[in-house]
Amino acid sequence: MSRSPRQEFLTQSSMSITKKQSSTDSSDSNPWDSLGSPTFLWSPSSGIPLQDGLYMDSRFPVQNMPIQTDVVWKRPKEICPFPQFIVDGATRMDVCQGVLSDCWFLSAVASLSLYPSLMDRVVPSGQGFQKGYNGCFYFQFWQYGEWNRVRVDDRLPTRNGQLIYLHSSNREEFWSALLEKAYAKMKGGYNALNMGFPHEAMVDMTGGITEVFMCASLPRALGTFLRSLLEKGALINCANSQGPLEKSNEFGILFRHAYSVTGLETIKSTIGPVELVRIRNPWGKAEWEGAWSDKRGRIEWNMVSAEEQKRVQRIQNEDGEFWMSLADFRQNFEIMEVCHLSEETLSEGGVKKPWKCTPHHGQWTPRQEPPQFNLTLLEEDDDPSDPELTCSFLLALMQKHTRQRGTLFPVGLHIYKARSERDFLSSRDVSQLSPVLSTVRDHGYVPRRELVVRGRLAPGHYIIIPCAEETNQAGEFLLRVLTEKGNAIKAAVRPGIDKTSPTPPLSPRLAGLPSIDESKVLFVKHCVQGSFCRPLDLHNLLTEAIAKGVFAGSEKKLSLEQCKSFVVLMDSQGMGRLDLAEFQALWEKLRKWTGIFMTFDKNKNQSLDYQEISPALSAAGIQVDEFILQLIGLRYTEPDMTVSFPGFLFLLMKLDCMMRKFQSFDMTGMGMISVNCRQFLHMTMYN
Repeated sequence: MSRSPRQEFLTQSSMSITKKQSSTDSSDSNPWDSLGSPTFLWSPSSGIPLQDGLYMDSRFPVQNMPIQTDVVWKRPKEICPFPQFIVDGATRMDVCQGVLSDCWFLSAVASLSLYPSLMDRVVPSGQGFQKGYNGCFYFQFWQYGEWNRVRVDDRLPTRNGQLIYLHSSNREEFWSALLEKAYAKMKGGYNALNMGFPHEAMVDMTGGITEVFMCASLPRALGTFLRSLLEKGALINCANSQGPLEKSNEFGILFRHAYSVTGLETIKSTIGPVELVRIRNPWGKAEWEGAWSDKRGRIEWNMVSAEEQKRVQRIQNEDGEFWMSLADFRQNFEIMEVCHLSEETLSEGGVKKPWKCTPHHGQWTPRQEPPQFNLTLLEEDDDPSDPELTCSFLLALMQKHTRQRGTLFPVGLHIYKARSERDFLSSRDVSQLSPVLSTVRDHGYVPRRELVVRGRLAPGHYIIIPCAEETNQAGEFLLRVLTEKGNAIKAAVRPGIDKTSPTPPLSPRLAGLPSIDESKVLFVKHCVQGSFCRPLDLHNLLTEAIAKGVFAGSEKKLSLEQCKSFVVLMDSQGMGRLDLAEFQALWEKLRKWTGIFMTFDKNKNQSLDYQEISPALSAAGIQVDEFILQLIGLRYTEPDMTVSFPGFLFLLMKLDCMMRKFQSFDMTGMGMISVNCRQFLHMTMYN
């Protein structure tokens, strides 16, 4: 008796699966957890005017809040009689944490407040509650190479007349609370700010470049290292992840809680000079309790004169700010995050040596050699302790438009020695030469939004090659080169193309679905009041689009369940619906995947054979092993072991979304994540 293709496949799969060994890894590579929520930048809305004529932001996701009961939304004038936007300047003392677990964001704000020019960009001046007040405030955040304005009304969540989230130590000051609301709007709601990484917020508010260090591996001369960072205007945060969430060690340092490094001083004492680092807890309380602390450091501070304490602005008060020795810093903190700023961004007079940044935009083209950049290092660092006379630099490779594209490519950076400032390497040269620096050689390709590498090379000519793991992927990137301020640098894209591998690019062939402009017409036609697209709307819309195109007939295999997944996987608000921007982002994906389907549907029967699935996934930038491929065959194929056109779109959407969620949690790039039960249920239940 013959068996069907599925029966044969099930037999083979069960044999393979029994040989597959499961493994678990309890290592925690995500010390502060992660947002677990896709970033969505709201476009300004006209809002709905209230009876009192004040602006009301109808698009703020009020439902995405960890606290729902007994919450009353009030404007500052309803909280206190004389509210102020900023009182005596925006300082780190204006950042006091509420009930949200967003210390990662608050520590970044506290660091930002050290530099008024940076703060003025994020928190534009001229706003207030007096002349011209209309209930509307706006802030600016850096997203993928651009500064975007986010507008909110000034209604804030309160309980018993008190702000429940971020607030200032001055009850009449509201800039920090409104900044938190604007950032929450950009991320998808207050709930999206629960747990995250300080370097995310620092990049969003500065456009800087971040590095993550393990404190145990920091240089022995830690004071010199920290001083160099602070002199360049770096924003520094630190944390200890070796214990339960926000419980403290024996000296009062909270676990999985972000602190800001706000200063470093060599303090004169009766026993000689002592290097101390100044740190702030965004809670505005709960300080270090060891040596040099406000609480138990009386013996140490008694060795320092009142004049010296005044010079370093030491205040013995439970305000969240404290001093500690460098040895205690290394012992009590595990991770340090550094956000580097350039002279173009940072104009503070007190910063001695900011970085010089040279940005370059480029793109990867399918089936072609990656672009090359000429780098010329002319002048070594002004560092007497460096006997090798080298040039320090940072390279940052940021993938652009990752949200619209929906995927993060595994990428790497190579640096080769060049013969001249106009040199170009052929593919043969690249295969025969050994790079002087390579992230791929050291760590492999990594799926990171921004890959950052620190290096030191002798003066000379070099070639930088940013590369994606798969040569059939198309994408744009921003390459930024940071060098010492006194170092002249010249970097340029060579116009020549290596002709030794003239493989034609994969044809996108996006004619299978209507264009973006045509999809907007369908959106208005099928969706509720032309404002939101729900699963049934999407089902009707896609049915019409497919029936009128080259896949006519395939619409019969499109299910409402598939359309539910399309909606919830692109839904940034948790509302089970898409607005126009989210719908268009989905449509871009569907058009891209349609082109891939058409390319690999060799016999044009509107389905992919089982052996065509793997190369089609690879063309979409998704790599799976044989075991996962077997699971795909069990779950997503028809009885004849083929994947229909709607089924292929459904499969790509699920894989794409789950991989993006994994990458958002894998902030260290280690290929491992740590999630709590709620996050796990959110990922698995709402998809």
